[in-house]
Amino acid sequence: MTAKLKVGIVGGTGMVGQRFVQLLDRHPWFEVTAIAASSSSAGKTYEESVQGRWKLATPIPDSVKRIVVQDASKVEEVAAGVDFIFCAVDMKKSEIQALEEAYAKTGTPVVSNNSAHRWTPDVPMVIPEINPAHLEVIAAQRKRLGTSTGFIAVKPNCSIQSYVPMLHALLDYKPTKVVASTYQAISGAGKNFDDWPEMLDNVIPYIGGEEEKSEQEPLRIWGSVANGEIVKAAAPLITTQCIRVPVTDGHLATVFVSFENKPSKEEILNRWKQFKGRPQELGLPSAPQQFITYFEEENRPQTGLDRDIERGMGVSAGRLREDSLYDYKFVGLSHNTLRGAAGGAVLIAELLKAEGYIQAK
Repeated sequence: MTAKLKVGIVGGTGMVGQRFVQLLDRHPWFEVTAIAASSSSAGKTYEESVQGRWKLATPIPDSVKRIVVQDASKVEEVAAGVDFIFCAVDMKKSEIQALEEAYAKTGTPVVSNNSAHRWTPDVPMVIPEINPAHLEVIAAQRKRLGTSTGFIAVKPNCSIQSYVPMLHALLDYKPTKVVASTYQAISGAGKNFDDWPEMLDNVIPYIGGEEEKSEQEPLRIWGSVANGEIVKAAAPLITTQCIRVPVTDGHLATVFVSFENKPSKEEILNRWKQFKGRPQELGLPSAPQQFITYFEEENRPQTGLDRDIERGMGVSAGRLREDSLYDYKFVGLSHNTLRGAAGGAVLIAELLKAEGYIQAK
């Protein structure tokens, strides 16, 4: 059996960092050997650093309790003990960009949960089942950064996972216009109900920056690689509203879509059922066996019942029907901190390892 790759989690004390810790416990390919956070947490054991603010229902894994948290700003020290890092920090965009590039320049691959580099032209933003070909821009990025082994790859916004997979399976029919409203869990803000009691019995019709991300990031996912950069797609035209709702986990979307070549309902359902991507072909450890699950029941998918489908790594759809203004409408659902955040990043790392981009130092 080959040795596991050594992983660092930069930003390991926050909610997404905690998800990384949870998901990597007993991972068949990866082992957490370093956790880094702000200077206020540095020097404490991981158990001490998250005392009173562990947000997950499962306990802290024993394997990380006694890891001494390092200062994330001491890049060389953290990088020296790992083969690659996951990054999920709460900092200004410019600071995140500088920090991630500093890690990459040490020769350390960075798989980022942050949004800071999503529009850097030579940084791939990946949903592994949808655009694995974008990884080829890593060669150009490495040349720019002056490293033969380091690079940055990023995960897209959590909300788009609830509708982009379903649309992607139908790209052959050339969708032209999309209207999507997302109903997003409070964990997307890094909070639970203890932190945010104002969300009980409440809906907030605004999430800062979310609508622009939800409208533009799918076009980059569907873009093409040219001259070492990713050029975003020109269509479809997407408009969104993003709403915070009082649920713990799970982003639900209501979607309207028109096509240049309108498919039948049966064709759509068949495309969703049959859709597989590179993770399924490779049998990656975190890959859902069935990426898109369609529910025939009129009242599904439901956030509380269905967000954990395929260990939270699958997406689900329902209520597909023809519409009076658009061709079709449907409902989508994804788990925002698993498929949409830490789990999606772990799947990216598995793909990068399988394709030879991440190796032991």
